[in-house]
Parts: sequence; C-alpha cells; structure tokens
Amino acid sequence: MDAITLLTHRQSHPRLIEPAPTGDALENIMISAVRAPDHACLAPWQFFICEGEGLDRLGQLFVDSAKANNREQKDVERAAKLPHRAPMVIVTAMKYTFHEKVPRVEQLASAACATMAMQMAAQAQGFNGMWRTGSYAQCDIVKQGFGLAADDELVGFLYLGTPQTKAGIKPARNIQNYFSRF
Repeated sequence: MDAITLLTHRQSHPRLIEPAPTGDALENIMISAVRAPDHACLAPWQFFICEGEGLDRLGQLFVDSAKANNREQKDVERAAKLPHRAPMVIVTAMKYTFHEKVPRVEQLASAACATMAMQMAAQAQGFNGMWRTGSYAQCDIVKQGFGLAADDELVGFLYLGTPQTKAGIKPARNIQNYFSRF
C-alpha cells in the first residue's frame, strides 16, 4: 500500500483478533514510532507492549482504577476484559522533560504522532488497530502502574491485531470546511 492511499483511507478497526504483529512487522512499528517529529531530540515517549499476561496486568490496572473511582460493579467487571479486545495493546506515554524551547504541549503532540505512526505502520503491513483513551488514560492509578511521574501523560492505548471483519467506510468530510487560505 502506498503512503497516500494509506493516509487518505486510514480507518480504525475495533474488531481485532490474532495474530498481532511480531518479528519484522513489530520492529517496523517500533521504528516508525521513534521517527515521529521530535523537536530538540528529546524523545518524549515511552511505549509498553502488552500481550498475554501483560494484557491481564493492564486489565488489573483498569480494575484498580474503576474501584478507586467508585465505578459501578459492572464497570469494574468489564475493566479486566477491556485490554483483551485485541491480542496486543501498546501503551504510549509522554515522558515530559523541561526544555525552554520545547513546551509540554509539543512533547505531547510528538507522543501522539508516534502513536499514529505505529497505527499506520501496522495498517501498512496488513494489521490494524484502534487508538483509545478515556478515563483510564487520565487516571493517576494507571499512570503510576506504568511508573509515570506527575508531569507525564498516558497518550493512549493502541489496540493492535488482525481485522476480524472489513471495517465500515468512514463518511467523507468536506475538506473545504476545515481549510482556508491565510
């Protein structure tokens, strides 16, 4: 798949099964992540690959978060299952480093670009994914479970695997609504 087709037809896919990327495919995904825009070469990212027991550990963090935030029992029970919606979840964290020329928001954007790069690299190789955030990405319990500092952020959870079904077609957007000449 050429790059323009990949980018103009990008589609998240929520129904993912085995196999997850391995070997060269996974290495390509990791290389793509660290090639994201990175002002001052701060490398403001950290990635955690969760598979097998790692998915169980991630689910336990979600359970701990749900309990600590007084979620309903059905949400607590569901929390353990969430990571298992795909055979692999790559957790992206933004590791903040003070720099007078690179504000926090730019470091967060870099980590977000790295996450999109991973999803595009997966899709280019026949896999797909779904980038999720939500309350667990904002929860201090989950952040602490990954050893993150107070200034760090969980950018999201990139669920990766093989599409179980064909994704629906996203409606086209009128680009004129979003672009103007200055």
